[in-house]
Amino acid sequence: MNIFISNLSWAVRDADLRELFAEYGEISSAKVITDRETGKSRGFGFVEMPTEAEAKKAIEELDQAEYDGKVISVNVAKPREDRGGNRGGGSRGGFGGGSRGGFGGGRPSGGGGRREY
Repeated sequence: MNIFISNLSWAVRDADLRELFAEYGEISSAKVITDRETGKSRGFGFVEMPTEAEAKKAIEELDQAEYDGKVISVNVAKPREDRGGNRGGGSRGGFGGGSRGGFGGGRPSGGGGRREY
């Protein structure tokens, strides 16, 4: 079972999550999510436990518990596809955005303007 943990202290690392949940059973993986650019914790993580009963006990006992000075939330993780939103940017267009025509500086006509001769 995949478990979502939020409101983690910025100091918590993967090994800390593994140690916290190991008391409840076998851990397949433990991961604190970090910012791609800075490498700093984003304050949440995931723990994978293969035994559902052990995972449920961990959730029940650790949800709203204080850990490293913060009250953490522990829940069953929802599958990514169920979270909604379109993280890929959809059809917003490239550099200029939407229907503004690319690099045109935001003019509705696409940036070139209309010349009259």
